[in-house]
Amino acid sequence: MHLRNLEITNADNPGSERNGVRLRLTDFGVARGFDISGLYIHDVRGGDYKTVSGSSAIHIAVEGTAKASWYDGLDIGHNRIEDVDREGVYFKSTFSKRDLVGGQQDPNVYPGEWTPSTGVRIHHNTLKSLAGDGMKLDTTSGARVDHNRVDGFQLRSPSANAGIWTFNTDDTTVEYNEVSGGGNTHDGMSFDADGASQNTVFQYNYSHDNKGGFLLICPYSGAKTLGTVARYNVSRNDGARLIQNCWGPILGTEIYNNTFHNKERIPGYLVQDDAGSPATTQHELAIRNNVFVSEGTGGYAFKNPTPGLSFDHNAFYGIDMTRPDPGGITADPRLRDDFRLGAGSPALAAGAVIEDNGGKDYFGSRLKPGAPNIGAYAGRGLR
Repeated sequence: MHLRNLEITNADNPGSERNGVRLRLTDFGVARGFDISGLYIHDVRGGDYKTVSGSSAIHIAVEGTAKASWYDGLDIGHNRIEDVDREGVYFKSTFSKRDLVGGQQDPNVYPGEWTPSTGVRIHHNTLKSLAGDGMKLDTTSGARVDHNRVDGFQLRSPSANAGIWTFNTDDTTVEYNEVSGGGNTHDGMSFDADGASQNTVFQYNYSHDNKGGFLLICPYSGAKTLGTVARYNVSRNDGARLIQNCWGPILGTEIYNNTFHNKERIPGYLVQDDAGSPATTQHELAIRNNVFVSEGTGGYAFKNPTPGLSFDHNAFYGIDMTRPDPGGITADPRLRDDFRLGAGSPALAAGAVIEDNGGKDYFGSRLKPGAPNIGAYAGRGLR
């Protein structure tokens, strides 16, 4: 099925469940070969519904209870989405029950055993002025989200929203995206590995000017989030908190070789742990080889930091660091405005070696053997 080169609006009866495009499988089995491209979708006046039926610019639904259904081969690319209430691109499936999701999703509403859509790619789309989320992946395996521009989300919704996020997914890669304009701190960060997200990788992305921050990891009500990796991303003027953890199990998280620069907006927390009891909440976050530069004052505190939060080989400049950071530096890393390092930077070749590191830096340069630079830039110091 090919849907191409159309202009679509849906502004009547505002506040109801309304979509620009809605794909819908109901007790169908596998549906193969979908291409949605070249669309201009705007002025969709839907209500604040995070449901299997709406409201979104592009809504990908799997419904029913009798026959497990999924998409195999779904390409959503080169679309322009503007002024939509509430979602940009949104997935939802009733065949999504598994142990990892716990009670974060109502098993009576979504009763089918987890049956993920495969061959999903979302790429080269531009999304502006969204009431809620930019893009939400749900019940997929091996999806790739790349080269998208999200500019302005969480603008008109009372619910919690993020720029690009995963829920109940396996092996999602989110890369080469630019996300900005998160409108408030009710989430409002660029990226989120939510409940039952397993092995999500955020890499080579540019996040900036989001009131809510950079990254959320958010299982609760019995859900777990496993194996999240955030590497070789850059963040500028993301606020409130750079990293936020919800109170469920967050296991095997690796946050390394990212660069964070704050000047106009200083985050209150580097890590905000929303754990009522840090001693009994299992959060595993290894934060390594990152550059943190602040040109403001204050901020970068820790809220309820759990024992599994560890730092090593980071560069903190303009920030009072109150936790151990073996191998780290506090001297000026000579961070340039383009996120590269200047000549003589003490962050050059000062990082810890990390296996399976993706093979290249934020700028596309190949990673060489030996100690890497601290931060998202792997090249030599520039004059």
